[in-house]
Amino acid sequence: MPGFVSVFAWRFLYNQDNGLLNKILAGGGIDAVPWLNDPTWAKFSVIAVNVWLGVPFMMVALLGGLQSIPGELYEAAEMDGANAWQRFRHITMPGLSSVSTTVVLLSTIWTFNMFPVIFLLTRGGPGEATQILVTQAYKFSFEVSPRDFAQSSTWGVLILVLLMLFAAVYRRVLRKQGEVW
Repeated sequence: MPGFVSVFAWRFLYNQDNGLLNKILAGGGIDAVPWLNDPTWAKFSVIAVNVWLGVPFMMVALLGGLQSIPGELYEAAEMDGANAWQRFRHITMPGLSSVSTTVVLLSTIWTFNMFPVIFLLTRGGPGEATQILVTQAYKFSFEVSPRDFAQSSTWGVLILVLLMLFAAVYRRVLRKQGEVW
């Protein structure tokens, strides 16, 4: 499902007056929660939507990683007397390390660039509570008068540098694991 469609669905769910979440809470005798109008709840709401959007990819990637671990390893470990925790710790976790590091890298990059989620859900508000680097760059380019393209491009370069640093650390981790990138 495209991200903007998901965000609009979540915006409907989070609506303070007519949202499904507040209707469910009202059915339990709990007052309506200002999901997108309170800074703390807005941060929680944005994080929840971002996690909800990212989990399917992560689960499919981890499922692929699990399926790539040979079953013979588990059988041999069981024959050697390894319990379930030992099989998980010594076979599953190392087998998923390359997939999980890739998933962490991609989810970090996508979180840095979650502009549609923030912009369509809260527009960086209330106040500046949910503002991130990407929405800040957008704000300087298109929402302030006069437009400040220099500051906006500075934010863009900062995002690039941060992601490059993260990718360099990721590359170093892969080298230590013996996988060359």
